[in-house]
Amino acid sequence: MEFEEFLSARLAALLRYATVLACDPHLAEDIVQEVLARAQPRWARISAADVPEAYVKRMIVNELASWRRRRAARVVPMSLAALDAAGTPQADPATAVDERDAMLRRLAALPVRQRIVVALRYYEGLTDPEIADLLGCRPATVRSHAARALATLRSDRPQSLLGGRRDG
Repeated sequence: MEFEEFLSARLAALLRYATVLACDPHLAEDIVQEVLARAQPRWARISAADVPEAYVKRMIVNELASWRRRRAARVVPMSLAALDAAGTPQADPATAVDERDAMLRRLAALPVRQRIVVALRYYEGLTDPEIADLLGCRPATVRSHAARALATLRSDRPQSLLGGRRDG
């Protein structure tokens, strides 16, 4: 597989992977960019491996660890007054956790096929034909599952999540 083919196929997954590791999407982009810049000249050797993506993921882990060490060595602490002046009020982090938990509960309430379609489409970034191939169905069926799942997730009525009746 050529480097450009690998990038077009796996860049989004590598960015998600780095974001999960770094817990910072901007840092993740920097790390992935640095790793890919170092991987490109060595791509012939890397692609000869059975699983070049695993090699690149390992490079991401190593780069993140190196970045953390380099950053810790050069960070100059700010005074409390400077930190207060530079800081902006932040929303309560518990709200984001609560919203995430609520969404996970709503996803868990979906029928299995709908949940799988949502996960493959929005987490893995697969297309409808790719999902259809994995599930052994037609792309139209995938679109139908996705539409039903999204309608359920957008609904504010808990009965719809539990499969209950909708009354007027």
